[in-house]
Amino acid sequence: MNYLQQSFSVKFEYRVFFTDMLFDVSNPVLNDFLVSSQVEGEMRKIMFVVDANVALHHPGLLDQVKLYFLEYQAVTVIDDVLIIPGGEIAKNEPSYYTRIVDAVNDYGIDRHSYIAAIGGGSILDLVGFAAAVSHRGIKHIRIPTTVLSQNDSGVGVKNSVNYKNKKNFLGSFAPPVAVFNDYHFLTTLNDRDWRSGISEAIKVALIKDRVFFEWIEQHATALVKRDKLAMQYLIRRCAEMHMNHISSGDPFESGSSRPLDFGHWSAHKLEQLTNFEVTHGEAVAMGIALDSLYSCLSGRLAEADYERIVILLQTLGFAIFHPMMQVEAANSPIVTGLQEFQEHLGGQLTIMLLKDLGVGEEVHEIDKNLLIQAANKLRNR
Repeated sequence: MNYLQQSFSVKFEYRVFFTDMLFDVSNPVLNDFLVSSQVEGEMRKIMFVVDANVALHHPGLLDQVKLYFLEYQAVTVIDDVLIIPGGEIAKNEPSYYTRIVDAVNDYGIDRHSYIAAIGGGSILDLVGFAAAVSHRGIKHIRIPTTVLSQNDSGVGVKNSVNYKNKKNFLGSFAPPVAVFNDYHFLTTLNDRDWRSGISEAIKVALIKDRVFFEWIEQHATALVKRDKLAMQYLIRRCAEMHMNHISSGDPFESGSSRPLDFGHWSAHKLEQLTNFEVTHGEAVAMGIALDSLYSCLSGRLAEADYERIVILLQTLGFAIFHPMMQVEAANSPIVTGLQEFQEHLGGQLTIMLLKDLGVGEEVHEIDKNLLIQAANKLRNR
């Protein structure tokens, strides 16, 4: 045999900061981070991409950003802030990706400079992908503005856009250099978006931490009433568990398993089937209900525990079923989500189900008849 072999490891490291009023000049957290990563003699730039919904609900934000970098001059801020529509349209429309890459070129944003994204998960996914492929990797700062992005997607290592009517078909594994969770951005969320991100906390609690699930049960009313301290704890604990999973397992999903995606095979498909009228968090709540009931019907999960899950979802105001989730046959539209879920990673089908509250179990096949029963029971309920 005649060949050369190479093997090497790359260390990734980033911090998630929890703060309030990030761009208030009395708050040095962002500047301290930028100073700590300075290299003498380098002139670094920072370019901002902002979710249009955030700009609308925080009309003074752009001025605040400019004033902040007049006070703190660790980097040079690009005056032209890109405003891009939030929500799934950001990932569906290729022109938004092109705008970011063009701005990288126009303003000379190099590998040692930063692209900072302020917005919900879709904006973070889009900007992270553009940053990852421009110059083969520009430093990316995430500033999530929704519950969903602060406790889940924003603290992870994935970036993506949608393509060929498939969610996250194009993407990269590229960790941010830092994440700044600013609670102030959550204060302007409507009740639907406030609630939406809680489903991801339920998801991670169900597969990893029974105590956390019971905490959510005990604080469900406070969360619905938008209690600040309850939400801050939920976000921090969920983010902590998400990051622990990344460091301990398969962060770049080189296998066939997506353990953090409990309830997601149907959720991703439901979003697409409803033209994203159902939010990701709402779809995940329905996906959790479906897979929890399937876990129960297949003899894995006690019926009493399934009831607790559904009651919690409903207490928080989630719907547990949508007409597009109806399973009437093995080729029903929602069931194609199983195939797409498998195709996304390749290899054998791997779905996370529940053995107990806080205990997940991976399975490699789904009984379509049981799935039909589960969907019918949820519809009737």
